[in-house]
Order: sequence, then structure tokens, then C-alpha cells
Amino acid sequence: MAKKQNQGARTTLEEVNESLSTAAQRIEDNKKYINWALIAIAAIVLLAVGYIYGIRNPNLQKAKDEIGKADIALIQGNQEEALKGYEKVAAEFSNKPGERAHLNAAIMLYEKGEYEKALKHLQDYSPAGDLIGPASQSLMGDCYVNLKQYDKALAAYDKAISLTKGNESYAPAFMIKKATVLHEQKKYAEEAAIFQSILDDYPQYGQISAFNVEKYLERANALAGK
Repeated sequence: MAKKQNQGARTTLEEVNESLSTAAQRIEDNKKYINWALIAIAAIVLLAVGYIYGIRNPNLQKAKDEIGKADIALIQGNQEEALKGYEKVAAEFSNKPGERAHLNAAIMLYEKGEYEKALKHLQDYSPAGDLIGPASQSLMGDCYVNLKQYDKALAAYDKAISLTKGNESYAPAFMIKKATVLHEQKKYAEEAAIFQSILDDYPQYGQISAFNVEKYLERANALAGK
């Protein structure tokens, strides 16, 4: 019995050794391909490092320098020069300064009443942050309102409201803008629902804002026949 067990043990060891030998042979056979794979990975890493230090970082510094000039022009009251600077940075760079340039250009164009141009910049802007992101979408909604594209305005305000993540100051303000558009569309029941939602979800808003939510809720309900 012991002899049979030893034979079984030897067989198992032989199988293990054979498996290891086969694996080693496969590695040896495939060494050329493994080496090529390692070279390819190293090349990708070098390209990434080269991009970061050879292209991205110099571009980032250049963008910062250019947008800084536009900021100085704006501080000095040179509106047109500042706007040209922001538009130039927005057109040439897709990094963070480029993003800010899109937003700054959009704000200035909106103030000039050039809503379509402002929209183009906002459409190329990636909303980020709990305050600036929602505000950019609200501005987009404002542009659509001035262009009388009310359905697009409502969609922009909905996105702005969503991005606030329940901020007690921003969310109700954007909800009021949405309600105003619904009033213009004569959708009074939906308008009333917005104002009721503000009272229910943001009861403190009336204390930090001069806007009389209850007054406009009453008006919307009356127009809706309630």
C-alpha cells in the first residue's frame, strides 16, 4: 500500500514538473513576443510623458499667459480687447484656460445681446463645479429665452437645476426661471407646480430672496383655474 502511495506521489510530482517545464518552454518560445509587448508598452509611456512635458505643459502655460492678458484688459475696462483675447484662447486651446475662456466670452457676448454667439461658446464649455457649472447652463437657458427657443431654455434650466445638487440658493433661482418660461408658454399648471415645489423643498428661500414665491404661486393657480 505504501509503495502504491509513493508511486502516486511520484506521479504527481512528475506531472507538476512536466507542467512547469511546459510552461517554461512556452515562455521561452514566446519570449520574442513578450519582449515586443514590453517595448510597445514602454513606447506608449514615453509618448505619454513626451506629450505631458513637450506639448501639454507648454500649451497650458501659453494658454495661461494669453488668458491673463485678456483678464488684464477686462480689469482695465477694455471690453473689446478682452473679448477678442478670450475668443482667441477658446479657439486655440482645449485645456482649463480654454474652458474658462469659453465661459468668459459667453458672458460678455450675452451682455452685448449676441445670444447665438454666446451659445456657441457655452456649447463648447464643459460645465464643472457645483456653482459655475449650473450657472453656465442657466446662462444657456437665458440665451434661448432671448431667442424665444423656449423648449431648449427649459432643458437648459433643468440641467442647471440638476447640477446644483439641491443647493438652497441656486436651485430655487433656476426653478423660478423655468417657471417664468412655463408662464410665457401659458403652461400655468406646470408653473404652479414649480412654485409649490420651491415652497415644499426650499422653505427658507423666501427669507434669503426678495422673490415672493407664494404670490406667483397664487397667480399661476388662478390662471390654471384652481
